[in-house]
Amino acid sequence: MARLVEVASIAPQFKRFVVEAPEIARKHRAGQFVIVLLHDHGERIPLTIADHDAAAGTITLVVQEVGKSTMEMGLLEAGAEFHVVGPLGTPTHVELLGTCVCVGGGAGIAPLLPIARALKQAGNRVVSILGGRTAELVILRDEMSATSDETILTTDDGSLGRKGFVTHALDGYIADHGAPAQVIAIGPGVMMKAVADMTRPLGIPTVVSLNTIMIDGTGMCGGCRVAVGGESKFVCVDGPEFDAHQVDFDLLLKRQRIYLKQERIARERFLAQHTCQAMPFGEVK
Repeated sequence: MARLVEVASIAPQFKRFVVEAPEIARKHRAGQFVIVLLHDHGERIPLTIADHDAAAGTITLVVQEVGKSTMEMGLLEAGAEFHVVGPLGTPTHVELLGTCVCVGGGAGIAPLLPIARALKQAGNRVVSILGGRTAELVILRDEMSATSDETILTTDDGSLGRKGFVTHALDGYIADHGAPAQVIAIGPGVMMKAVADMTRPLGIPTVVSLNTIMIDGTGMCGGCRVAVGGESKFVCVDGPEFDAHQVDFDLLLKRQRIYLKQERIARERFLAQHTCQAMPFGEVK
């Protein structure tokens, strides 16, 4: 069992969990994830590790409360114990390339953080382009800025940085500075697809993390099956990172909608039984 050391709200529906898990903290590499099981009747929740501290024996998980299980996790208090398995997944391939542009959208910024750090530690110039619908949803921007040589912020409504999407900022960066050695994009499927469509004709190597499609995280359920280069892959065991230009995003987006009805019903039942939706932002129950 792992123990929850600290929990804090960092944005509307986003919480940061610091979890005592010494073995995972020691072995974790950028790009890997864990499976969280809150109790015997819960579902497996695959969550990418946003940070780790091997000396303290802790890992940090950033969770967006969008479904029943993540909302239930949001009710935990420091001291709570639950099952955590990992680290799982193939670590990010990191080498000295030159300029690497890290593009993060919304919750995708959390798994991007350790990747940006690893790229920087390898000697690369790291440019981070971060976006969200509003300023408060551009999470972890201080942490990303601390590990980046340049940070570009965008919001849909113009409340922070440049008004527009991350693809607009990426297009502008390429126009001003030329093609980077690599682009790494993590965020909503439509965002990653847009980035891939932009970089493909320019021949810019692009990597995406498809962690959001994972279900049980072990390869047994088949729910995270994607088509990559015309072949079937399982995100949890073959990824979660893939060549963006080889991913069939149209199929991926369809698969993400398969369980929308069941997810909605589970969420509504949970909200009917709990009062967490009335909790003011910033308060941790």
